[in-house]
Amino acid sequence: MNPQVFREYDIRGVVEKDLDEEFVRHFAQAMGVYWSRQGVKKVSLGMDARLSSPWFMEILKKGIAGSGIDVFDLGMVPTPVMYFSLFRLDLDGGIQITGSHNPADNNGFKIAVGKSTIYGKDILDVRTVMEQGSRVEGQGSIREYDILPEYIDDIVSRIGECPKALKVVIDPGNGVGGESAMEVCRRLGMDVKGICLEPDGNFPNHHPDPTTVSGIAMLREEVLRSGADIGIGLDGDADRIGVVDAKGNPVYGDMITSILAREILKRQPGAKIIGEVKCSKVFYDEVRGAGGIPIMAKVGHSPMKARLHQEKAALAGEMSGHIFFRDRWYGFDDAVYAMARLLEILSAEENPQAVFDRIPKMHNTPEIRIDCPDEIKFQAVEEFKAYAKSISTDCVDIDGVRFTRDDSWGLVRPSNTQPVIVLRFEAGTKEKLDEIEGNTKAYLDGIIRRLM
Repeated sequence: MNPQVFREYDIRGVVEKDLDEEFVRHFAQAMGVYWSRQGVKKVSLGMDARLSSPWFMEILKKGIAGSGIDVFDLGMVPTPVMYFSLFRLDLDGGIQITGSHNPADNNGFKIAVGKSTIYGKDILDVRTVMEQGSRVEGQGSIREYDILPEYIDDIVSRIGECPKALKVVIDPGNGVGGESAMEVCRRLGMDVKGICLEPDGNFPNHHPDPTTVSGIAMLREEVLRSGADIGIGLDGDADRIGVVDAKGNPVYGDMITSILAREILKRQPGAKIIGEVKCSKVFYDEVRGAGGIPIMAKVGHSPMKARLHQEKAALAGEMSGHIFFRDRWYGFDDAVYAMARLLEILSAEENPQAVFDRIPKMHNTPEIRIDCPDEIKFQAVEEFKAYAKSISTDCVDIDGVRFTRDDSWGLVRPSNTQPVIVLRFEAGTKEKLDEIEGNTKAYLDGIIRRLM
């Protein structure tokens, strides 16, 4: 068993190499033990469109029901639909089988206990149960349940028909979010067109990550070709959103969250709004300027969700497109619901594009991923942190290190899901941006070379 598959937020690895039949069978048995110890009686299982997901689903259903736990098989659904089932069906936990935005040969498991996903030490506790080989015997039931219509109804009931029809393009990247996104758009009164709609675990058109230039290239092209008001991209399991505006510009998660926050703060002055260490300075300034309390947090869908509830915040958002609503929703990250809330705001504007144009402009980079083996990425960032503190006027080290020099800032943090180090930079001018990015990459490259 490869210990590297037990990551901060989920379990994830390469199919057949890391995640084979034996691994998944032992995982199912371990979850029976882990859940039983916490009094779990009823759970849901959902899966994405990856080629291995139906295979994994059958093993999990058999193993978990064989532990005495009742299983609701949701079939192929977005990850947020599994989260939704925890509330709608009043379940004690769940698992989504998904490789998210990772390459096609990857897969994994997002685990819920109660109404929230586990992370950190709790993931390692599952690993410990697997290593011990513990198991419980029982006879739980297995029931197929089509919950997607209820999920779509719930979203639409909270929004209602929008003030006017916008021209919308949807690109789920051949993941599992296309059906729900298209239906929600239609029922909100939008003029909607979809591309890459067919769920296909080979991802034949492009990689399903709407936060990368390549991941939104087809979406951008279609928005410009058709004269659409907005393009909505979803990742493979539809818990992350990406946006292209009418001019073809990408709009990242922090700026989407700032737009959503402004609407909430009109109704809830003084509400807490959470961002993370990759978010633009503009995000924090916008929230503060709209009368909110901005909070900087660690990256990660599970710790972000926990922080949202801990702070009783109205909204939280990540650069990566995970957006979490306590305001008028259940508190989990959901790209289709985030899309609906954004369309609600834009459709009330005489000129929807003006909402994006009003966002103050800084020179910044998207997320930059530098390949770095899992075995050394944390050490490399720790060594860089010491250097950053020596050159910075302000450092935040709650998650990697975010360091400031004058009106520029940079971020260096180890990814918790991939063998990469994530970088991001922002500055007042292009020259300063190039300077801080170039210097950081050069120094970090030297550290990585020495450690390898």
